[in-house]
Formats: sequence, C-alpha cells, structure tokens
Amino acid sequence: MGMTMPDILFRLKSGTDMRNAFFATTALVLGAAMTAPVAMAQNVAVDVRVDRLEKEMRAVQRKVFPAGAPLEAEITRPATPQVTPGSPASTPVADLTARVNALESQLASITGQVEENSFKLKQLEEAFNRYKAEQDSRAPQAVVAPPPVRPAVDPVTATQPATPRPATNGSAANAGATEERKAAVARVERPSTGNESDDAYTYGYRLWDAKFYPEAQAQLKATVDKFGSAPVASKAANLLGRAYLDDGKPALASVTFYENYQKRPRGDRAADSLTYLGEALIQLKKPADACKVYAELEQVYGATLSSSLRGLMDKGRARAKCSA
Repeated sequence: MGMTMPDILFRLKSGTDMRNAFFATTALVLGAAMTAPVAMAQNVAVDVRVDRLEKEMRAVQRKVFPAGAPLEAEITRPATPQVTPGSPASTPVADLTARVNALESQLASITGQVEENSFKLKQLEEAFNRYKAEQDSRAPQAVVAPPPVRPAVDPVTATQPATPRPATNGSAANAGATEERKAAVARVERPSTGNESDDAYTYGYRLWDAKFYPEAQAQLKATVDKFGSAPVASKAANLLGRAYLDDGKPALASVTFYENYQKRPRGDRAADSLTYLGEALIQLKKPADACKVYAELEQVYGATLSSSLRGLMDKGRARAKCSA
C-alpha cells in the first residue's frame, strides 16, 4: 500500500523524538553517575575534618582539665541564613561543611585562649618566685652561729646554782667573789606556781633583772629548748637575746633575735626581737643591714608597734643613718 507524504513526515518526526528522549535519558544517568563520586568525596572529607576536630577537642580537654573533668564547649550552631525566594538552596553537604568550618574556627579560638592563659600563669609563677627570693634576701643574715651555752645552773629543777669553774689564778679574792656571786644568785627567788613553762621564764627574767646575765642566758635558753612550741617561747627567746646584748655579745644576740622572729612571727615578742635585732646589727657595725631590718619592722608591724618600740626604731634609724 503506498504511503502518502503526511505519513512519511509523521514517521520521521516520531523517530527523531525517540532518539532525543534516549539521548536525554542517557545524559541524566551519566550525570548522576559522575555526581555520586563527588558527593562521596565531599562526605569523606567532612568526616576526616570532624575526626580531627574531635581529637583536637580532647587535646584541649586534657590541657585545661588534666584531672579528666569534662569540658562543656560553648559552641553553638551557626544561624541558618535566610534564603531569598528564587535563590538556589544549599545542599546538605554544603551546610555540614559550613558547620565544620565554624567548629574549626571556634576550636582554634579556644586553643589560643588556653595557650594565652598558660603563658600568663607561667608569668605569675615567675613573678611570685622573684618576690619570694627578694623577701628572703631582705632578711638579715646571721653573723655567727651561736655556740652551745653551758648552763651555770640547772635551768628547771635545781635549787642551787652549779659550782662555777675555779679562778684561773687560784687567788682567795677570786674565790671569795665566786662564793659571793653564788650566794647572790641563790637569793633570787624561783617561782613555783604549778605552771612549769611560765615559772621557767619568770625565773630567767628575775636573773636577768638582777643582772646575772650568764645565769639568765642558761635559764632562758633551757626554757626555749624545752618549751619551744609553747606561747612563752617567744618571750623567753626575746629575753635571751636581750641577755646576750646586755652581756656585750651582739653576735649571739643577733642570731637569737632573728631566729625568734623567723620561727615565731606571730609571737608576743616578734616585733620586739626585730627591733632589738636592728640594735644588735648597729653594735656589730652593720648599719645597712640594720636599716633593712627597720624597713621590715615598719612593713610588717608598723600599724601595731607600741610607742616604746617605735621610739627605739626611730633612734636606731638615726644612728644607722637610714634614708627615709
């Protein structure tokens, strides 16, 4: 049967449409196949960055909380931008990448703050160590170590003083003077109130007040050795230093005063010992060290100094020619 011209044109057109549809379908399939690896690669890259972020966050936690305390990171999700109608929407991978970028930026900021705080803490520690070394250097150094003092009397239990060493020349005059001194010391009343530490100090004070300095030194030193942790120790150690000073032994006095101040800075006679330490250093011809002691005295006890101690300090500063 013969075909007309319209039938021929219809068949040609139908074949062309089928070929076009085939090519379009093929292009879509190829496009999807090419896009899938790209999306997978993007997902892999994001996963790697997230893993790295987790590791860095754990490192920051270990640095900030070495004991293992958890770190509550103040990281908020970025605000979702408003999409203008008609503009293309972002893909989920792009949103996730933007969030990972924000996390990386905030983690870098946290890490920087941790490092800055560590540096400041190190600076504070160094400054404190310098201050401590400066304070230690300001304290006067002991001139000589105190030799052991041999008691002339039994400091607590004896009722009579020990027999002194015989006079070197063996003369009757010296022997008589020794016996006279023994009798005078024996006349100093030994208290007996039942408070052993106070009685020991009071007896030492009475010996010092009677100007029996060697006997007072032995008594007071024994009191400090036996009752060093009791409140009376501050008074006994200070009076021991004064007994040395009054006996013309400024080196021993300086050591005693300094140890009393160092060991008992809150004791009853701590300020007294620091004041008399300046006097001992002046007698040792160390005016510069005496000025340092007076500066320490003013700094530590200035507001609570009694009028008598302040008067001694002012006179000592004038003698040592301390600058204002």
